[in-house]
Amino acid sequence: MSELNVEDLLDELNEMTEKAWSFPLSRGRAVLDCDEVRQILDEIRNNLPKEIRQAKAICADRAQIISDAKREAETTVRVAEERAKAMVNQDEIVKQAQQKANDMLSQAQSKIREMKKVSNDYIDDLMKRTDEGLAANLAELRKTRQNIKASQRSGQN
Repeated sequence: MSELNVEDLLDELNEMTEKAWSFPLSRGRAVLDCDEVRQILDEIRNNLPKEIRQAKAICADRAQIISDAKREAETTVRVAEERAKAMVNQDEIVKQAQQKANDMLSQAQSKIREMKKVSNDYIDDLMKRTDEGLAANLAELRKTRQNIKASQRSGQN
């Protein structure tokens, strides 16, 4: 069997159940190749850690984005402070420097808030989509397992 992702493997299981030979008067119970089903389930188990690693990578990206935003903000604040110190020659220049530094600090803080919100929204969206995808895969897997168990029970009766 070739290397497939979890979703492809679940599709394959679903296709197997659709093509399975049904028992007459068995209320939908069918015959499946247990070895093939087990092989697909094993591949799903092997691929799930990949999906989890992808979700962790998304979280790491979020942390990196926030870290970069903080570094950029700190640099902006440092530059503003250095400019303000360099302009202390006359009262008017000092007042202008103070105002400019305050404006830059305000802008930097605003930019930090904006970047943090954007990065959090982006990461939340990615994590939501990953969560929904994993939930859908898990629901399909559980449904397939129930069908297999029901099929096995009907085969024993």
